[in-house]
Amino acid sequence: MGIFLREVMYRRPAAYICTNINHMGVKYMKQQPDDRAIILGEYILENKATVRAAAAWFGISKSTVHKDVSQRLPEMSPSLYEEVRQILSLNKQERHIRGGLATKKKYARLAAMQQDQILPASQ
Repeated sequence: MGIFLREVMYRRPAAYICTNINHMGVKYMKQQPDDRAIILGEYILENKATVRAAAAWFGISKSTVHKDVSQRLPEMSPSLYEEVRQILSLNKQERHIRGGLATKKKYARLAAMQQDQILPASQ
């Protein structure tokens, strides 16, 4: 099982997991929740990913990732859960810093756009 998980990690996992399409043409996840929890845990561990990043990568909701990692993973693999929990805890501690950097970047981009609009008009 570990070899399969390693192979999945280096390819787009959503291609393996979201292979079913419903009657409306929308892909949906057809995966055993326990298997999905281990795959998500390994992805977060190897990439030091946030819940949001893992959800985007796998094409599932953040609440599904959080439930799989926080409730199902401890039952399936306690050692993997401990490692993932440490990464998620670190991400939680750093989130206010990331939010501040995103705000700073946003206003720098807005200022640059305003500067670009002002300069051509004054020339």
